[in-house]
Amino acid sequence: MKAHLSRRHFLSVLLAAALTNGGPLQARSSQAAFAAWVERFRKRAIADGISNATYARALASIKPDTSVYALQKAQPEFREQLWQYLNRRVSEWRISIGRQRASKHADLLARIERDYGVDRYTMLGLWGMETAFGEVVLNPKHMRPIIPALAALAWGEPRRRSYWEKELLNALEIIQRGWAEPDAMVGSWAGAMGHTQWMPEVWLNMGVDYDKDGRISPYGKPDDALAGTARFIQRRGGYRRGEAWGYEVHVPPRRLTTSKRMDPISTWAKRGVRLASGKPFPRLDERARLWRPAAGGPTFLLTRNFYAVRSYNPASSYALAIVHLGDRIRGEGPFNQEFRGGERALTLAEIQEVQRRLTRRGFDTGGTDGRVGRDTMRAVRAFQKKVGISPADGYAGLKVLARLRDGA
Repeated sequence: MKAHLSRRHFLSVLLAAALTNGGPLQARSSQAAFAAWVERFRKRAIADGISNATYARALASIKPDTSVYALQKAQPEFREQLWQYLNRRVSEWRISIGRQRASKHADLLARIERDYGVDRYTMLGLWGMETAFGEVVLNPKHMRPIIPALAALAWGEPRRRSYWEKELLNALEIIQRGWAEPDAMVGSWAGAMGHTQWMPEVWLNMGVDYDKDGRISPYGKPDDALAGTARFIQRRGGYRRGEAWGYEVHVPPRRLTTSKRMDPISTWAKRGVRLASGKPFPRLDERARLWRPAAGGPTFLLTRNFYAVRSYNPASSYALAIVHLGDRIRGEGPFNQEFRGGERALTLAEIQEVQRRLTRRGFDTGGTDGRVGRDTMRAVRAFQKKVGISPADGYAGLKVLARLRDGA
């Protein structure tokens, strides 16, 4: 797969590099060396069509954000089982807020569905996954200015230098077009920005001025961000209008092997595969493949639209969370088959209770709003370690709630 085909394909490459290279990347922190690089890179930018004025406005006086080197090398802080991953993301808070956004933006979502064919609830699931429906877009706790971050990566990260240089040039082109000021471009350490976390390349090539204000922006109103993301999923992912992402199914007792081949639903039905809901398949001509993501857990038939969603971030757990969250916002229930060893997700009130009880015990959860972010997970893990709950995985679940109540 070419890098431009997936918005975050490079992340899997970076992770692989991190796993095969020992020790932290050494930050090149000399401001003099950085200034010399800025002058050398100016020629590349000008050759790429960036004016001297734009280049100076964006890079003349910045300091490289060398903290991104450690963030790039960081291993995952928490290792979640799939059922934990889904419970934390397909939460009552996200479902509730998603339904509010579905009502508030009904006209916008209907237009996007008409123009690009992408199901409105899939778009809501993606928006909720990426930034909690815009809640963290400008939060300095999660986001940072991306020009100093991309400049640091283009200057001091040798393994993917050409990629970072290109994304920095894309960001400069955005500034040159007048779509954003340098200081207003904030996002993740890797440069993903706005409601649906566009990389600069996506902003330039998939962005849409959907609110007709004369510029394309992933910030502010969600119109441009959602429309551009739907365009990405349609064009680069190959999303098919009117088809499902897939189905939870029951398979017959005899073993059915999974494969990458996409067979018609009618063929799967002849093999004895049935919808877990007990209803008939709505479209027998859709093509799908069988997937069981965890032994003893639910089984799915995945259509091409699942992989269209997955094109936005190449992780099947991520895509499953998006489409399941979308279905829950739509009004559908949890999966029929539970994950082996899993447990139900805490309700919003129960999560808030966990947060309040932890806070009273001196564990900082970063708030008691019922949203489980890294602060809450760190607080849970510290509590688990203190009271001897194993594994100390940071998961705010039924066992943690029960122990907190027992110790009241």
